[in-house]
Amino acid sequence: EAEELMVMRDIALVRLTGAHMHFQHLSTVGSVAMVRDAKAAGLPVTAEATPHHFTLTDAACASYDPVFKVHPPLRTDDDVAAVRRGLADGTIDAIATDHAPHTDHAKELSFDLAPPGMLGLETAFSLALDELGLDLPDVLALLSWRPAAIAGLSDRHGADIQPGNPANLCVVDPDATWVVSGRAMASRSSNSPFEGRTLRGRVRHTVLEGQPVVVDGEARR
Repeated sequence: EAEELMVMRDIALVRLTGAHMHFQHLSTVGSVAMVRDAKAAGLPVTAEATPHHFTLTDAACASYDPVFKVHPPLRTDDDVAAVRRGLADGTIDAIATDHAPHTDHAKELSFDLAPPGMLGLETAFSLALDELGLDLPDVLALLSWRPAAIAGLSDRHGADIQPGNPANLCVVDPDATWVVSGRAMASRSSNSPFEGRTLRGRVRHTVLEGQPVVVDGEARR
């Protein structure tokens, strides 16, 4: 398994150099286990996983619909369960959307020729809230506060709401339900593997550095 070989190699480099390593798109039982062991050994590693790797399995690819083609590929039920456990126990620090819009004509190619990638930005919060069985603060930490800390942005993101602090704010409704429609999303593409699915949880408003960028659930271009 190529992913696990790379994770094994990079953990060895961390052990050798002491440098921090951040792993993207963990998607297998073995990768999650190696990162868990590295953290237990005190190595400076962090990791992230995508929503599609904790919600979808390789069974979806039986249709050969290119909307399900991603890198790393969708994995088995056991792999999905391992990613979920990793997110719950802190082995995996963050959720990253791996948002990859593509034109309709690109995703209408045959499975082997179509580019990998799918929409992930607007469904990430709802999928995490729906699928992981975590409390709302834990979901927000995975999507927002921990990624900011890993990127060294804690002084600008996730601070207390008070005068003088950066106005980076998000208002969510954890009980709202909505039906996924690629055509209704802010993205100019519509290649969502969750088309037609009813999800729980919705971002209502977002303020970035004092400027409203999402108002009443609609992105401002």
